[in-house]
Amino acid sequence: MKIAISSDHGGNRLRQEIMDLLTERGVEFEDFGPKNDDSVDYPDYATPVCEGVVEGRFNRGILICGTGIGMSIAANKIKGIRCALVHDVFSAKATRGHNDTNVLAMGERVVGAGHAKEIVSAWLDTSFEGGRHAVRIEKLMKLED
Repeated sequence: MKIAISSDHGGNRLRQEIMDLLTERGVEFEDFGPKNDDSVDYPDYATPVCEGVVEGRFNRGILICGTGIGMSIAANKIKGIRCALVHDVFSAKATRGHNDTNVLAMGERVVGAGHAKEIVSAWLDTSFEGGRHAVRIEKLMKLED
């Protein structure tokens, strides 16, 4: 599995923690920045992650900003992305199992590093269940046409 990860300035610290987790788990990833805490615009950092996922260069993406809201909105504007804003383990599992999300968004100001690592681990470890959920995903993706 290969992950694309990025944040805006409001998610820099949590992004570093999540990259440490990915390294510990042996998950390959590419960091799309930013490289410092200067104010940046979250759409500029969500876009390359999501484009990489859609193009197949990455299996999934992780986006972090202060609340996760801006990143999730930006991500879901890109055709082919199913991004969920998640701040609990149950939702992380459900959004993979039922919605086959390919991008995870979180907010640094909302969830602590320890809990965020649990969320990411659950999201990475949960497979799409298919079945009745696949029909729903097909209908969801047709909304983009």
